[in-house]
Amino acid sequence: MRFARFVHAAGVSFGVVEGDGASGLTVAEISSLPFEKVVFTGQRWALPDVRLLAPIFSSKVIGVGRNYAEHAAEMGNEVPKEPLIFIKPSTSVIGPNDAIRIPSVTQQVEEEAELAVVIGATGARRVDRAGAEKAIFGYTCANDVTARDLQRKDPQWTRAKGFDSFCPLGPWIETELDVSDLEVRCEVGRDPNNMEVRQIGRTKDMVFDIPGLVSYVSHVMTLLPGDVILTGTPAGVSKIEPGDTVSVTVQGIGELRNTVVALD
Repeated sequence: MRFARFVHAAGVSFGVVEGDGASGLTVAEISSLPFEKVVFTGQRWALPDVRLLAPIFSSKVIGVGRNYAEHAAEMGNEVPKEPLIFIKPSTSVIGPNDAIRIPSVTQQVEEEAELAVVIGATGARRVDRAGAEKAIFGYTCANDVTARDLQRKDPQWTRAKGFDSFCPLGPWIETELDVSDLEVRCEVGRDPNNMEVRQIGRTKDMVFDIPGLVSYVSHVMTLLPGDVILTGTPAGVSKIEPGDTVSVTVQGIGELRNTVVALD
């Protein structure tokens, strides 16, 4: 199922996205959280008539660095011997079509297209690989926006990764997906109808696979329902600037689009 969080005339709801293809999709409102037994309210809207939000509330977003060998190489780094993790604050999360806001303190902001893992109702604490697989609720698209000049300058990555709006998520959570070999793509352009491909990778090329990542993180910190793990980005990261549109697509999930603006 595809679970979305959205704004409609009467407020904000979770819902199930129904239909096939890019057109003719509808969203059916549910009265429950996505993790719970799904209870439909009977309300339904055409997808273009609502505004999608980031699909889940997260207490924390955990990033994984250098999880594709080619990306590690383009940054001039070795592949890590164990997962390299960092935290993006929940305040960095935005949804589809929201603006990535670039502060004046940085001169080199780059996109990072990623597959994101959403943790389910049981959470995860010190789980093995089998427990990690059971803890996963679903998957969504993510953009680990990074101030690359600040990342190189600072001894740790909190500032470079943590600005408000630096973690677009969406468009929804897909719960039924084999993620062993999916295309991850990023396109950037001034004309949303004529975008330049910046990144193309496949999840099979991850250094550390998803069950391994979830297990590893769960031995560092307790993962709560709704927490998100960003699984790393393929090679091809490049500068984004005000006026750009950034599109992240993960095969089997959909497209996450965000504009880029200057904050000040």
